[in-house]
Amino acid sequence: MNQVSPLAERMRPETLEGFFGQKHLLVSGKPLYEAIQHGALHSMVFWGPPGTGKTTLARVIAHQSDSQFIPISAVLAGVKEIRAAVVSAQQHREQTNGSSIVFVDEVHRFNKAQQDAFLPFVEDGTFYFIGATTENPSFEVNNALLSRARVYVLKSLTEDDLLELIDHLMSVEYDQVDFPEQLRKQFTTQADGDARRLLNQIELAIQLAIEADADQITITQSIADAVFEGGVRRFDKGGDEFYNQISALHKSIRGSAPDASLYWMCRMLDGGCDPHYIARRLIRIASEDIGNADPRALTLTLDAAQVQERLGSPEGELALAQAVTYLAVAPKSNAVYRAFQAASQDAENTGSLQVPIHLRNAPTRLMKEKGYGKQYRYAHDEPDAYAAGEQYFPEELAAQQYYRPVQRGLEIRISEKLQRLAALDAKHNKFEKSG
Repeated sequence: MNQVSPLAERMRPETLEGFFGQKHLLVSGKPLYEAIQHGALHSMVFWGPPGTGKTTLARVIAHQSDSQFIPISAVLAGVKEIRAAVVSAQQHREQTNGSSIVFVDEVHRFNKAQQDAFLPFVEDGTFYFIGATTENPSFEVNNALLSRARVYVLKSLTEDDLLELIDHLMSVEYDQVDFPEQLRKQFTTQADGDARRLLNQIELAIQLAIEADADQITITQSIADAVFEGGVRRFDKGGDEFYNQISALHKSIRGSAPDASLYWMCRMLDGGCDPHYIARRLIRIASEDIGNADPRALTLTLDAAQVQERLGSPEGELALAQAVTYLAVAPKSNAVYRAFQAASQDAENTGSLQVPIHLRNAPTRLMKEKGYGKQYRYAHDEPDAYAAGEQYFPEELAAQQYYRPVQRGLEIRISEKLQRLAALDAKHNKFEKSG
């Protein structure tokens, strides 16, 4: 296992059989799959997030078509490297009558002149061009070059794709390593659809496991935590009593106790607490504990913070006192807070799900050809400016209800409106099914 090249490089396949992901492109009957299988080369652009196999797929195409592979990194290369690639392709054709593929990684980094330099050689068949980009080619690739290449959209790998990759990896590379199933799923979640990130993290985990016990190599939860550990911002450490007072202020406001809230604010000020810190805490409380039950609470706390900023102490503290008492007596709702927490958890757990095609904007011809925004229903053209039955979540994620208004304050009316809209959705869906 002590090999020089990184794991991601060692695992790079040469054939489609070893390629994971992109099943929407690489199954029988799909144009790209058939072109690769039959050696029907054409110039193309791979557009997709990092770690989705753009470089690997280009190498697979070169291998299966028995073509010379000439890689260029747009980050490091310039005119000299482009000329060298052209010469290499010309010599290869003259000497072997074989084809060449010039692969330009991060092609969006090349300027217009550099991209245009490929055009005559693509036109006369000197080589086939494959560009890889994480950016929208409609904006980053010249129209002249784009018109001569077919664009293929690569997607983030699914959890199943990544689990298949892990199974393959453990069978061919690390069959002596114990890698529990529940930890494998944690690694796929952390990878967020990026195969390269997954392999790099697994390689690091195995190195740590070897250091822990070279005779019985096991990836444990503590090793996984160490691999996933990132920079977590924390407050500066202070005395327990100081943080106890912050907690008492917050809970007094939440408990609708204006007098106790004022007392704890004054205790904090008396102890030397920065008024600006209190102002920030009040802004947080306005959203966490009151939310849409009284949206004016957030505005008032922001105003109080601005008064403190402009007037300073001690004049500014009166505005903070006004904000504290208002928050304490305002109707309470943590519905927004709970909704945010639930939506954040789904966002973390589901990774980079694709935006539904009908919700995408289509400012360019390429995007329109891909069907972006084609079936979108403009709400203002619908009865009551509401597109009943329209879906806004990713296709892989069932519609969720994160926001559940409480029966206090303005959220009573918000709840009534959401119920009316839900009834319209139900009626529309029933009509669709019956039709």
